[in-house]
Amino acid sequence: MLNKFFEPRSVAIIGATPKPGKVGRVILENFMKRFKGRIYPVNPKYDEILGLKCYKNVKEIPGEVDLAVIAIPAPRVPGVMKDIAEKGIRAVIIISGGFRETGTEEGARLEEEIKKIAFENGIRILGPNCLGIFDNWSGVDTFFLPDEKMKRPPRGPISFISQSGAFASALLDWMAHHKIGLSRSISYGNKIDVDDIDLLEYLGKDDKTGLIIMYLEGLKPGRGRLFIDIARKVSMEKPIIIYKAGKTSRGGLAAASHTAALAGNYQLYKAAIKQAGLIEALSFDEIMDLAKTLLTQPLMKGDRVYIVTDAGGVGVMSTDALTMQGFNVPRTPGDLRDKLREMLPPHCIVENPIDLTGDADDDRYIKVLETLLPRNDVDAVIVVALPQIPGLKGKLFDYLIHAKKYGKPILVIMIGSEEAEKFKEYLEDNGIPVFESPERAAVALRALYEYSMFKEKYRGSEG
Repeated sequence: MLNKFFEPRSVAIIGATPKPGKVGRVILENFMKRFKGRIYPVNPKYDEILGLKCYKNVKEIPGEVDLAVIAIPAPRVPGVMKDIAEKGIRAVIIISGGFRETGTEEGARLEEEIKKIAFENGIRILGPNCLGIFDNWSGVDTFFLPDEKMKRPPRGPISFISQSGAFASALLDWMAHHKIGLSRSISYGNKIDVDDIDLLEYLGKDDKTGLIIMYLEGLKPGRGRLFIDIARKVSMEKPIIIYKAGKTSRGGLAAASHTAALAGNYQLYKAAIKQAGLIEALSFDEIMDLAKTLLTQPLMKGDRVYIVTDAGGVGVMSTDALTMQGFNVPRTPGDLRDKLREMLPPHCIVENPIDLTGDADDDRYIKVLETLLPRNDVDAVIVVALPQIPGLKGKLFDYLIHAKKYGKPILVIMIGSEEAEKFKEYLEDNGIPVFESPERAAVALRALYEYSMFKEKYRGSEG
C-alpha cells in the first residue's frame, strides 16, 4: 500500500495556487519539474493554474488518482478527506499544520476526525504537520521549499526518515552541497497513521535504499516491541543510523510541542536501539560520518586496528581515540616488526602506530600497507596522511582504492586546506572515507565494529 506514496501514477494537489510563495504553488511547481505522472491541481477558486486544468474538488477529476497531497487550512481538511474517500483515493499526504501539535482541543478534535474518516475508508495518511516525501526516482516532491532555498541531492543509496521537517530539509540541502546521494526522504510529522515502523519496513524491502537514517522524537504508545522486531530484521539487511531527539526531560517537552511526540525515557530508547542493532549518532557530524563509513566499508572480523602515519603526534592522538572507543591497538608482533625494519629507514618507528615520519613518500606507505593488509591479525587500518609533506604526490591514494580488494576497513585521516580537500574528494568518490580528526574516525569505526558484531551475533542465533 505504501507504494502509492512513493510511486504514484497520478497525484491531486489540493490547495494548489498560482500565488507565488504559497505552499500550494511550490508543491505544484515541484511536481511539474520532476514528476512523470498525471498532475491534477485542486482549488475551487481557479479553472487553470500554471497551464494545468484546475478542478473544484477531487471528485471532478476524471480517472483514478493514486495520491492526494493536502495543503489547506486545518479546519477544511476533514471535508476534503470525505471527498477523497468518495473518490476512492487511498494514499494521502497532509502537509497542513494546526492539529494536535498545537496543544489545543480544537487541533486534537480535527486530528481525531480525519483519523476516523481515514480508518473507515481504508485511507493511509502521512502527516499531518509534515513536509511529506521527496523521492529521487519517481519525482514525488511535497517539500514546499523552492530549489533556491533547498537544493535537491543527487540520486544515491541513502534514505531518510524524519519526524522533523526542518531537520529533513536542512539535511537534504547539506547533502546536495556535498554531492551525497539520496534515494528517498520522508518527513511524517504527527504520524496519525503511517509511522516510523511502517516506513522502516518499506525501506527495508526497497532495492533503491542501501542505508537508512532516522531522526526520531518518540514512538507511538505500545509500538516499542514491534519497532525493535522490525528494526532488527531491517538491520540484518542494511544499516540504520538513528538520531534520537528528546534525550533530556526538557528536550522531551520540546518534542511534545513540536510534533505531539511522546519522547519517553531515553535510557529505554537506548536499550531498544542496541537490541535492534541500530547505530546511534549523537550529533549531526556523526550522522554523515557513520553513513559514509557503513556504506563503503566491509564488515570487521575483530577489533585489532593498526595505524600508519606520517605524523607522530596524530598517531598518538589516533591511538588514544581508538582505545577510548574500546579498540585493541596491538603492539607490533615480532615477525611484522622484523619485516618493517627491513623495508623502512632506521628513523621510522615500527611500533603500532607505525610512524613513517615527515620524509615519507607514497611508496613507503604502499610497502607498509601491502605488508599489513593481508595479515589475519589486522582487522582494520587507519591511514594518517597529512598531505603537507613533500613526498605525498597522490600515488598512495590510487593504491588505497586498489587495496579495497583485501576486504578490510580502511579509514583515512587528513587535515589541511585545498590539497587535503582535493585528495579527500577523490578518495570519497571512490569509497574510502576521510576524516578531519582522529576522534571522528574512531567513532565511525566503532559504529562499523558494533554493526559487524550485531550481524555476526544475530546470524549465529538464527543458525
